[in-house]
Amino acid sequence: MIHKFTNVENLKQHIFSSPLDPYVLVQIGDGDVELKPECELRMRQVAEDTDAAMVYSSYQERLPDGSLTPHPVIRYQWGSVRDDFDFGKVVLINVADALAATEDFTEQDSASVDGGWYYFRLRLSMSNYFVEIPEMLYIATRTDHRTSGEKQFDYVNRASRKYQIEMENAFLDYLYEVDGMVDEHRRRIDIDEEEFLNEATVVIPVRNRVLTIADAIRSALGQQTDFPFNVIVVDNGSTDGTAEVLAGFDDPRLNVITLTGREGHGIGGCWNVAVLSPLCGRFAVQLDSDDLYETPHTLQRIVRTFREKRCGMVVGSYTLVDFDLNELPPGKIAHEEWTDEDGPNNALRINGFGAPRAYYTPLVREYLFPDVSYGEDYAMCLRISRDYAVGRIFDSLYLCRRWKDNTDARLSIEQVNEHNLYKDFLRSIEMSARIPRNNESQDI
Repeated sequence: MIHKFTNVENLKQHIFSSPLDPYVLVQIGDGDVELKPECELRMRQVAEDTDAAMVYSSYQERLPDGSLTPHPVIRYQWGSVRDDFDFGKVVLINVADALAATEDFTEQDSASVDGGWYYFRLRLSMSNYFVEIPEMLYIATRTDHRTSGEKQFDYVNRASRKYQIEMENAFLDYLYEVDGMVDEHRRRIDIDEEEFLNEATVVIPVRNRVLTIADAIRSALGQQTDFPFNVIVVDNGSTDGTAEVLAGFDDPRLNVITLTGREGHGIGGCWNVAVLSPLCGRFAVQLDSDDLYETPHTLQRIVRTFREKRCGMVVGSYTLVDFDLNELPPGKIAHEEWTDEDGPNNALRINGFGAPRAYYTPLVREYLFPDVSYGEDYAMCLRISRDYAVGRIFDSLYLCRRWKDNTDARLSIEQVNEHNLYKDFLRSIEMSARIPRNNESQDI
């Protein structure tokens, strides 16, 4: 028999009503679920063989036309702490582990907008592990028909602010329990410790963006500052006419580094090429090849924040627009949940820091970006925020174009899983670094 999860208290009552069963089969989320004949037996076998606290599996989705499509899920890691981790619709939970995890649960925890599920599964994972079965064990009716691009900004939607606050509080409680918090008194940089030819460099990695690269470069060169700056474009083997557009600019501040594409670099590798160049300035500032700065004063604002805060990086806010720069919902993305104390901690729960991102160049040269084309910025932001202050600008500085050629606008479930698996890996690495260090500092 499957129990539909509504809240933790209801789950506990269900467990107590079946005192002899060591496991409980639970449906999470809405929609109809059809268990295949082997589903529960298979989950119980895996749970018994692995001593897992929770077992979950891939499944098939029934579409409106009645057809079935695979919905694979991914492995749970230490860093799988985001609140939207996809367990599917059916999980098997070890009763003894569940009761131990909820021993000090409060009515307020259970009354949260998700019924306490997030807090519950974080607590359940603290001294136990979860097992993913890569088999399609049931069929569930699809209830969310949006594309990946439409779902991407759920966590900053103002309509879900109450939900996000509760999820943040649950996660910070968990992070405190496992000694994963970073110290709010993080290091400040000595900004003028090294000499640079330019105070700032706008870094633009590009590959085959002939329709937008000129707009991006004009936006960068059009910045008005009281300090010298330059632009480094790393052309990663473009074949669509982008190189010819770059050759058409005649400005000594524009520096083009041309790669063949055979170097195998992703976006992270292109960033490394730029920041390791002697042409790179004191602060390396992001501009994607299809985006624009919102005003001519963006660069000045970012550098002023660096000098006022003496921080390791600065992150601004941006506005979503279409190709013709018309605003798209949800509009401005400001990460208003950020605080100096808890922002670097809550950043482990959500999928990004925001944009535009700017870094103190010596730190980037020390750490370097992972050479990938997704999550490279998140990895760098996590690493810097572990030790250094982060300057936030909540005014919109950047226009982020959402158009047909955006690489993340319409991803398959397999691509979404690949991205999520990688970011969970980055969170695992970060928590693996934070926790032992915190324990060592407590022993001193």
